[in-house]
Amino acid sequence: MQLIHNETESMLADSARKFFTTSSPLSRVRALRDAGDATGFSRELWAQMAELGWTGLLLPEEHEGMAMGLSALCVILEQAGRALAPEPFLSTVLLSAPLLARAGSPAQQRRWLPAIAGGEAIVALAHHERESRHARHRVATTATPTDAGFRITGRKDQVLDGHVADALIVSARSPQDPDQLSLFLVDPGAPGVTVTRQRRIDERNIAIVALEDVALTRDALVGDADRAVELLDPVLDRATIGLCAEMLGSMTRAFEETVAYLKERKQFGVAIGTFQALKHRAARLYMELTLARSVVVAAARVADDARADDARVAAMASLCKARCSDTFIHVANEGVQMFGGVGMTDEYDIGMFLKRARVAEQTLGDASWHRDRWARLAGY
Repeated sequence: MQLIHNETESMLADSARKFFTTSSPLSRVRALRDAGDATGFSRELWAQMAELGWTGLLLPEEHEGMAMGLSALCVILEQAGRALAPEPFLSTVLLSAPLLARAGSPAQQRRWLPAIAGGEAIVALAHHERESRHARHRVATTATPTDAGFRITGRKDQVLDGHVADALIVSARSPQDPDQLSLFLVDPGAPGVTVTRQRRIDERNIAIVALEDVALTRDALVGDADRAVELLDPVLDRATIGLCAEMLGSMTRAFEETVAYLKERKQFGVAIGTFQALKHRAARLYMELTLARSVVVAAARVADDARADDARVAAMASLCKARCSDTFIHVANEGVQMFGGVGMTDEYDIGMFLKRARVAEQTLGDASWHRDRWARLAGY
C-alpha cells in the first residue's frame, strides 16, 4: 500500500492549498462567526469549489461527477481542514450524495446528483437522534405505511447543514418491524416539517428537524424498504474517513501555528522553542501527527480498493477515527498550553482549533466508541 500521494494527488493538494490560502483564510471563518451569517458558509466559494470539480469527486461521470475516489477527495478535505472551511463537504458530498448514488431511484439521482456535483443543491442526512449518541441504528422516528405511501413522525438532531438543505434524507423505523430501518427523501418545506438552526461551539451548522405526521409518497423511499442499515454503514464509514482527513489538516495547521509561536516568543532573551521540555513536547506531537497521517491515507486507500469488503473498510474507519480524535485533541490541548495565557484569548487562532477538535471528535463517533467497535470487528 502506498502511503504517500501519487502525482495526481500531489497536484490536487497543491491546487487546493493555494485555493484555500487565497480564498479561505481563518479571518473568513471569524467574519462568518462574528456576523452571525444566516448560511454559515459561503455559497459563492462553494460554487467555485464545484467548478473545480471537488463536489463531484465521488460521483459517477453520468451524473456530472469525476469518479476519482475517496483518496482524491481526502487530499482536498485535508486542505479544507487547514483553513477550518465550514462548507458542506461532510453533509452533502460525503454523506448524502453517496447514499443517493448507491440506492437512489433513477428519478432521485437525476434530480439531485448533478445538482450536488454542480454546487447547486445541499442535501443533509437526518439520522442522529437525541437518545442514540453514537449508536447508528438506535432510531425512534417511525414511518407508518399508508395507501398513498408513508407518514413520518419523529425528531432528529445534529443534522449537519440542515438549516440550508434543499432536501433531507431521513431514517425511520416501521411500527410493524421496529428492527428495520428505511430512508426517505423529505422536502424540508413540506407540511409537518420544522427545521431549527443551531450552532456548535466551533460555529459549524447543525439543525433540529421535527417531523409531525409528514405525508410522503412511495417515490420518497431511498433504496429498498427496511434495508437502510446495510446501506448506511458503508456510507458512514467512508464519510468518517473523509472527516478524519479534514481533522488531519486542522491538527497539522494547529501544530504549525504552535511551532511558529515557539520560535518567536521569547523569555530570558531566548525563544521558548529552545527550551528542552517544549522541544520534547513538540517532537511528541510530530510523531503523533505522522501516525495519524499514515492511518488516514491507509484508510482511504482501503475504501477505494474494490477488493476490500465493507468489514475491512469499517475496521479501518474506526481505527482512523480513534487515532485522529485522540491526536487532534492532544495537538490542540498542547497548542493552547504552549501558547500560554494568550492561547485562551480570541486574538490567537489556536483556540479555534481546540473548539474544532472537540466537535470533530464527537462527530460520527468519538474515540472510545470507535476503539470498542474496532475491537469487536477484530474479534476481541
